Amino acid sequence: MEPRLTHRVEEAVATVVMRNAAKRNAMTAEMWRALPPLLGELAADPAVRALVLTGEGATFCAGADISTLQGSAAEAQALAGAAEEALAAFPKPTLAAIRGHCVGGGAQLAAACDLRFAEEGALFGVTPARLGIVYPAAATRRLVSLVGPATTKYLLFSGELLGTERALRTGLVDEVLPEGELDKRVAEFTRILTARSQLTQAAAKEFANGRTDRDAHWAEQARGSGDTAEGVTAFLERRPPRFTWSVPRRG
Repeated sequence: MEPRLTHRVEEAVATVVMRNAAKRNAMTAEMWRALPPLLGELAADPAVRALVLTGEGATFCAGADISTLQGSAAEAQALAGAAEEALAAFPKPTLAAIRGHCVGGGAQLAAACDLRFAEEGALFGVTPARLGIVYPAAATRRLVSLVGPATTKYLLFSGELLGTERALRTGLVDEVLPEGELDKRVAEFTRILTARSQLTQAAAKEFANGRTDRDAHWAEQARGSGDTAEGVTAFLERRPPRFTWSVPRRG
């Protein structure tokens, strides 16, 4: 099978799968190029309320498939950076479901997700020091925001791999699941996400990502949405809320 991205939408959750079985799901140039428009399509789909990024089979992503990157290192970084930024900008909750190796560009994509759930035995590494590559400033800042400067320096200076125990302790992952339990937990958690208020999630995502100029915008959205009244009424009536606000389509 040719290396490619595939996706499906089930029960309001879009699942994007990296497929390159011969190279542990390493991202080819075409896969990097395909990710931003795919994310744009899924972001605009009102049926999608959350997104899961994962790899085919027993590994997440071993980085970039160097054999397909014929240009300069800067061009290769630009492709990865554009995909990372598109994922970070996705307006709905995103979750990386990680097995096996999550290395290089794979770790870059995982860090761009809102949350990371991993199966025991997964390995994480940010490896530009092995290749003499300068890791992008935006990706470095994103890593610092997750794990702090000390662990970021450990990862970037050494290129060494971290296991799930240390990844959990440092904040690189949010949950670690026993073998065979990852898919069940991801399905359970995304059901929780899709039942919650998109208004709350969208505003919280912007604020948590450092946006400081949209307080008035989100106050206006809250006033006009009806979500708060519905949430309170549903709580008093002891029923699931029926939230109606959704992420606006982008022009």
